[in-house]
Amino acid sequence: MNTDVTSSALSSLLRALAPHMPSANIISQNDRMRPFEADALTMFKQLPLCVVLPENETQLKALLCACSALNIGVVTRGAGTGLSGGATPSAGAVLLVMSKFNCIIEVDGDNGVACVQAGVRNAAISEAAAVHGLYYAPDPSSQIACSIGGNVAENSGGVHCLKYGLTVHNVLKVRVMLMSGEVIELGGLAPDAVGLDLLPVFIGSEGMLGVVTTVWVKLVPKPRHAEVILASFPTVQSAADAVANVIAAGLIPAGLEMMDAASTAAVEAYLHAGYDLEAAALLLCESDGEPDVVAQEIAAMSQILREAGATRLQVSQNEAERLKFWAGRKSAFPAAARLAPDYYCMDGTIPRKSLGRILTAIAAMEQEFGLQCLNVFHAGDGNMHPMILFNGADPDEVERAEHFGAKILEASIALGGTITGEHGVGLEKIGHMCMQFTDEERGAMWAVKAAFDPPGLLNADKAIPTLHRCAEFGRMHVHHGEMPFPDLPRF
Repeated sequence: MNTDVTSSALSSLLRALAPHMPSANIISQNDRMRPFEADALTMFKQLPLCVVLPENETQLKALLCACSALNIGVVTRGAGTGLSGGATPSAGAVLLVMSKFNCIIEVDGDNGVACVQAGVRNAAISEAAAVHGLYYAPDPSSQIACSIGGNVAENSGGVHCLKYGLTVHNVLKVRVMLMSGEVIELGGLAPDAVGLDLLPVFIGSEGMLGVVTTVWVKLVPKPRHAEVILASFPTVQSAADAVANVIAAGLIPAGLEMMDAASTAAVEAYLHAGYDLEAAALLLCESDGEPDVVAQEIAAMSQILREAGATRLQVSQNEAERLKFWAGRKSAFPAAARLAPDYYCMDGTIPRKSLGRILTAIAAMEQEFGLQCLNVFHAGDGNMHPMILFNGADPDEVERAEHFGAKILEASIALGGTITGEHGVGLEKIGHMCMQFTDEERGAMWAVKAAFDPPGLLNADKAIPTLHRCAEFGRMHVHHGEMPFPDLPRF
C-alpha cells in the first residue's frame, strides 16, 4: 500500500479517535506492533495500520464509526491463539484487540448460565463457575489462554466435544456491535429465541459479520466421576477400526482421541505421561457421569478395544492419573515445538472410517515433501490435527510445508470430509474453499456478509474467496477440470 496513503489514513483515524480513546490504547509504532503481526499461524505476518484496544462499547463504537467513515478495514483479534490466520492483520486495516473486555459479568448457578465479556479466557469461565459445581464444557487445547470471543469466531471444540459439543452447542446468546456501531443481540436465554435463529450463522463467522462484546454461555454440572482408558494398538488401522466400533456400539465417550507413534514419542519426551512407546497408535477413551454408569461404559469400551486388537489397556486409577493421561494429549502442540523451529497444524475433518487411510496417505506425503508430521485426532468426530514440522527460516521448507498442508486438505475432501473442523478458514484455507464450495454456495455466504456488514470492512480478505481468487487458485490446482487429489490407499 502507498506509504503516503497509509500515513494519511492513520492521521485521520487518530484525529477521529482522540476525543473518545485514551492514547495509551492505540499502538501505531512498528516495533510495538510486531507482537500482533500474526496469530498462532506464524507462516503469515503483516503489520496493521495500527492496533486499538478499546475498554468498553463506547470506545468500540467510536472506533467502528470512524473506520466506517474513513473506509478503513477492521480485523478483530482475541488472544491470538488461532491457528488459521484468521486474526492476521490486513495491510492498511486496524487490528481491533478485545483483550480489555475481560470481565465476568455474572455466573448464575441456579440457571446454569454465565455472562462474560468477549476477552474472558475460556478456562476462567470454569474457574468462576466451580463454586457452583458447574463448568463450561468446550475445552480447546489453548483453553488456558484463548478468549471466549475467539471461540465464538472459530466455533472452537476440544477433546470433549464428542459428548458435549462445539461452541455453537454451548453458547446461548451473544451481544454484537456491527460495523455501523449498531448493537444487536442474537439468541436468547429462553428455550427458543424469537425471530430468525441467526446465532448459529454468526458463530464460526471468523470476525466477518460483527464484533462480539458479550457472550452468555451454558454451564453444565461437573461429572461426579470420570475414568479414561489409554489403549495401545499395533497399527493405526486397528486403532481407527476401534474408534468406529465404539461409536457403532451406540456409546458416546466423553472424549475419544487418537495419537500416532510420532506424536506419542514427542509427548512422552516432553511430559512423561506414561504413554506406550511401542504402540503404533494410542487411543484415549473417556467416560464420565455417575460412578456405576462409568464402570459399565469403561467395561463395554474396554471389550470393544480389545476385540479391535488393543495390545495394552490402562484405566486411570484416580483423578490425578486421568488428568495426567489427558495432559499428554493436550501437550501435543508444545511437544511438537521442541522438535523443530516451527510447526504447521492442519485441521481437516474426515469420516471416521477413513482414519487409517488418511494416516497412511500422510505417511507417504512425509516422504514426498521430506518433512516429519505428528498426528493427533479428535477421533470420535474425525477431526484431525496433523502437525507438519519445518524451519520457518528456510524458504524451501516453508514452501514444502505449505504444499504438504494443502495436499492433506485435498485428501480430506477426496475422502468426503471438509477443510476445517474447528480452527477456521482464515488465510490458511481460503483457496481450498474453492474446492469445497460451489460458486452459488460462496455467493450465498457473501450475501450473508453483506446483510451484516454492507461496506465489507470486517476481516475483508479472509474466509470467503472471490471468483477471481478461485480462478487463481484453480490455475494452480486444477487440471482438465479435475482436482489432483492424491492417490489414497484402499483397505
